[in-house]
Amino acid sequence: MSQKIREIMTERLVTTADQMPVAEAARRMRDEDIGDVLVVDDGHVKGVVTDRDLVVRVLAEGKEPETTTVGEVCSGDVVTVAPDDDVSKAVELMRSHALRRLPVTENDRLVGIVSLGDLAVERDEQSALADISRAQPNT
Repeated sequence: MSQKIREIMTERLVTTADQMPVAEAARRMRDEDIGDVLVVDDGHVKGVVTDRDLVVRVLAEGKEPETTTVGEVCSGDVVTVAPDDDVSKAVELMRSHALRRLPVTENDRLVGIVSLGDLAVERDEQSALADISRAQPNT
């Protein structure tokens, strides 16, 4: 029997409205030890802002972190999976779209997230990526 997304997804989510300043999103990432914040509106995923987005789309462009909003810099064409999708679907979507994280939605509502690290730990717990994903943060 194939493994389902709900078996490996993370249900503890960090979300924000699109008007949050990116500086606040960065602080939440630091405090929660995560690399992304999901941008939502009434439980619906509108975008994903990652630590890389903050560097490339804010700092490298000389934008002001306290006044630039996550809605201005987040990735808006969100690719998602459903909790009952096979894990292999997440692998294929991540591969074909060059993604490291996939929001999980059910009935168009956000219910979780699955990351490349989650897949690595689940698929090959002896891999280097699995080891890195399980390691304690060095912050």
